[in-house]
Amino acid sequence: MQEDLVALRRAVHAEPEVGLDLPRTRDKVVAALDGLPLELSFGAGLTSVVAVLRGGRAGRTVLLRADMDALPLTERTGLDFASTVDGVMHACGHDLHTAMLVGAARLLAARREELAGDVVFMFQPGEEGDDGAALMVGEGVLDAAGPRVSAAYAMHVFTAGLPHGVFTTRPGPVMASCDALDVTVVGSGGHGSAPHKARDPIPAACEMVLALQTLVTRRMDVFDPVVLTTGQFHAGSRRNAIPDVARFDTTVRTFSARARDKVRAAAAELVTSIAAAHGLSVELSTPDGYPVTVNDPAEAAFAASTISDVLGETRFQPMATPFAGAEDFSRVLAEVPGAFVILGACPPDVDPDVAQDNHSESVVFDEGVLADGAAVYAELAARRLEG
Repeated sequence: MQEDLVALRRAVHAEPEVGLDLPRTRDKVVAALDGLPLELSFGAGLTSVVAVLRGGRAGRTVLLRADMDALPLTERTGLDFASTVDGVMHACGHDLHTAMLVGAARLLAARREELAGDVVFMFQPGEEGDDGAALMVGEGVLDAAGPRVSAAYAMHVFTAGLPHGVFTTRPGPVMASCDALDVTVVGSGGHGSAPHKARDPIPAACEMVLALQTLVTRRMDVFDPVVLTTGQFHAGSRRNAIPDVARFDTTVRTFSARARDKVRAAAAELVTSIAAAHGLSVELSTPDGYPVTVNDPAEAAFAASTISDVLGETRFQPMATPFAGAEDFSRVLAEVPGAFVILGACPPDVDPDVAQDNHSESVVFDEGVLADGAAVYAELAARRLEG
């Protein structure tokens, strides 16, 4: 199957699409599933594909998920099958996930009569910030087979930090939450020669950015980590003019619901107080992002034992700490028990400690992991159906 999966992955890679509308990717998935005994349905608010495989024996239902969307980046890998779409690139490995899940569907379809229940294959758009998983949950993916799924699994390839072909996961938090704190400090502009006649928002905004870092170290529990990063800061248009407003945008990442609630409330209080101290006003936007991705402990242990049994004990390494990235598969795991598994896909001749990371315009994933990923997907479902 490896050759077919490579061909599918390269076809998806060459024509990447972003967001919730992925018509070309959807069509490739549907074509790759053609001929299998699957019940297909499609999303209303997004171009998702849901495929249900009915097992030969009655039993529970298991869900397997792959995300399909790309990133708004310009590819600089030089690969023969590099993106043909300007400014769009599969830089996070979702093309590999898609091919692996198609492979799992083929493997499980060939064993359909043996399966003690049904399998739902969730091909999802919009993981990269569009919350496609929440939309699919809202459209009923967890109940696509009739009975609600009893367990769910997703897989994600990483290039950096994990040896080639090695799987990892952990019980409890495995990925962080990610929320926004967008701040607009409102003053009144004036000439740079007479700051006393204006209300300058820039010093106050700068003070806020630095104070937010102190907030993390002095108000938050060191054993319940918070990662706070200000990625954008915009103010003014000329060096000798004081602007009316200064704006900055921040991401806030946590590993527990308690820390998430506490840091968001404390950050809002902090910037509001600093603004008031400077005689300024502040406008806050704090939209919800993705919650913490939390593995069910029993399902994480089951995934680890399955991988070790199928591929050998050297192919699984326990994850010591969570990753600070965020995942909308958290929406699924908030509803049903399951596990989010990570697979090292760094090229075998590259040191994963220095490899280009996911989301890099130069990142290269090794296709040699496709067949193993498909096998693990399939075995997780088949063995979980057996209980």
